[in-house]
Amino acid sequence: MGKEFTVHAPFDGTPIKTLETIDWPEVDRRLATAHALYRNRDAWIPAPKRIQILHKAAAIMRERSEAMALSAAREGGKPLMDSRVELARAIDGVENCIEVLRSEQGRVVPMNVNAASAGRYAFTRREPIGVVVAVSAFNHPLNLVVHQVAPALAAGCPVLVKPAAATPLSCIAFLDILYEAGLPLDWCQLALTANSGIATQMVGDPRVAFFSFIGSARIGWMLRSKLAPGARCALEHGGVAPVILAADADLDDALPRIAKGGFYHAGQVCVSVQRVFADASVARSVAERLGQLADKMVVGDPTDAKTEVGPLINHDEVKRVDEWVKEAVEAGAKLVAGGKVLSPSTYAPTVLLDPPDTARVSREEVFGPVVCVYSTKNIDDGIARANSVAASFQAAVFTRSIETALRAYARLNGSAVMVNDHTAFRVDWMPFAGLSVSGHGVGGIPATMHEMSIEKMMVLRSNELL
Repeated sequence: MGKEFTVHAPFDGTPIKTLETIDWPEVDRRLATAHALYRNRDAWIPAPKRIQILHKAAAIMRERSEAMALSAAREGGKPLMDSRVELARAIDGVENCIEVLRSEQGRVVPMNVNAASAGRYAFTRREPIGVVVAVSAFNHPLNLVVHQVAPALAAGCPVLVKPAAATPLSCIAFLDILYEAGLPLDWCQLALTANSGIATQMVGDPRVAFFSFIGSARIGWMLRSKLAPGARCALEHGGVAPVILAADADLDDALPRIAKGGFYHAGQVCVSVQRVFADASVARSVAERLGQLADKMVVGDPTDAKTEVGPLINHDEVKRVDEWVKEAVEAGAKLVAGGKVLSPSTYAPTVLLDPPDTARVSREEVFGPVVCVYSTKNIDDGIARANSVAASFQAAVFTRSIETALRAYARLNGSAVMVNDHTAFRVDWMPFAGLSVSGHGVGGIPATMHEMSIEKMMVLRSNELL
């Protein structure tokens, strides 16, 4: 086996639980077990049984939701009020897998429509792609694992899952619930690898058919390059999410939404509001009012139901965010709110006005509680500046004009554009995809199940079909 490590609460460093990692021989054994399950088609779990397991798992999660939300808040730092929402989403995600299983089984392929296809009938059904390896991130310690593991199991794939080292406990709790609901242990195996080299070897193993990754672009693209020939993957990285704020926007409606989208989970969200391109006539007012909202937010212990902004995942991240903010201010940005370390684990919700476009807060994902407001000449100026970075994920526009909304939708880089809502809006059955350096493939429960399965066709010839 590997070595022991302790999970600590990011807010105050309290030890929560000590776990043991596994070394390569144990990873190899678990991959062999998963691969053998997939190769033995008689051992596949039939769809009715998969549905039964998922139903029971969702029911158990619902019964334990408050305890699970508190545990997730403690290990990951997301405030309890938001961790409760994550729990509800995770339950809904498990149930969404059942809905997809019941509604998307395959399709009929047209035949008997010309001489070549005469006397034939063709249809498809979906079959599991093979062994899935899922590597997850810390910022949604339960819901991200649900998004990777539940669709794989629903599709019929054996899974090895590696949660983030900082937040493995929610993943372990979910796996235990799946076992309690009737899933055989070997169909979903934990892979707390001893080091990154072993994890890379696991991902690149030829027995892996599908690799699901949520995390940094640097690591994700590197791991993709290690995949065995034929292996497929889905990568979900970060963005530098832009909001276009037109002069006619309803600021009373827009600003609380932008504040929530920017400071939710201390900005540690891949589509968190980071850049607000506001018409010059309202930009200063927008920044000042956002600053007032930021100053009122309760920062502190994530397990306290009143806390709105919790800690960053570790002390080094607090130092990094502070460094980026100070760099922007020194380069000419106006500090409207925040801009200070509150404790070794927490950073004040921060609003900057007009940082240079060359500053890191303008070009790279902050992944911290920082929102930048930029004065723009007009909508097209804002869109051009929003599109000036390589990252491309979700974007937003606030306006009362349908023409402005449609113009922004047509011209903004991104896989989704929200109108009069913040960039972090998501429901788990919608497609969710980073473009360019921000990702590969499509997330969301139905899309993930589709990517983790193959469409297998039967062509039947019979003279009775003439």
